[in-house]
Amino acid sequence: MMKRYEKLYFLAAKDDIYFLYILNMFIYFVLLVQQFIASGTHIIAKVVVQDVEPFTLTLMRSVLAAVGFLIIAAVRRTRFRFERKDYPLLLFLSFLAVPVNQFLFLLSMKYTVPTNAALFYAATPALVLFISYLMRQEIITWKKGLGVAIAFGGILLIVFEKGINLQSDMFLGNVLLLIAVIAWVFYTVLGRRLIVRYGAFTTSSFTMIVGGIMFVPIGVTRLSWTELSYLTIGDWGGLLYLALGTSIISYWIWYYALGKVAATKVAIFSNLQPVLTTILAMMLLQQAITTEFIIGGTVALAGVVLAQFG
Repeated sequence: MMKRYEKLYFLAAKDDIYFLYILNMFIYFVLLVQQFIASGTHIIAKVVVQDVEPFTLTLMRSVLAAVGFLIIAAVRRTRFRFERKDYPLLLFLSFLAVPVNQFLFLLSMKYTVPTNAALFYAATPALVLFISYLMRQEIITWKKGLGVAIAFGGILLIVFEKGINLQSDMFLGNVLLLIAVIAWVFYTVLGRRLIVRYGAFTTSSFTMIVGGIMFVPIGVTRLSWTELSYLTIGDWGGLLYLALGTSIISYWIWYYALGKVAATKVAIFSNLQPVLTTILAMMLLQQAITTEFIIGGTVALAGVVLAQFG
């Protein structure tokens, strides 16, 4: 389907503005689908992690995703060839991707709520801008800097929405979630140079595969075969959703769109996640939305938009 789209896009290059408009609408449509998949990830993770221990779930998810990436790489005839000097960074990115980001995300969902996860990840563009500035990769205007500060302030409002109680499950979950998001931010910033040099799919699939391998020794030590025997069809479906739907399909759509539409237009779609996840959480999990979440979420999203377009 996508190959056919690319041919049509080439034919439309002959100043056929109307046709290009239709094709751009198609890109926006698949991005909307991608956001539904991403928003559903937080809901699915919350449900499955109640039945499957996070260590086991991360292990199974990363192994399935690695197999999927290997199959796609074989079909694409992707060659994982990197310069020797880049391997230390690739290994560090692999560690950030799975043992830190994916594992801590699933572990956090045992204690916090899906809406918080969606909001924290929606703030990624602002946090990426801030870290890039610290690493002297970006120049921040005063408006963008203010947006970053506002976004982070909104996140902190939600982290401490139940007060500063170090023994609170919600506080623990929010802190773990924040660490997972920060790991993803560093993965994004540090991986830019490699993505430009080797391509998004080659770099990211390598780090996901190697990251999965890194987690195997950790996951195996906590793997309970007895636990697996009690999994329901819904649990297995949720696992496939996380491994194939989120780690592969959603990711592929995102980077495919980045190759066709301006990055700023693609990034703005991530702001839909808190809204979509909140609706799904209310409908499927009967989650009550707190006043603190509404205030913190509004502040955070306002900061993200200002940081992106300030």
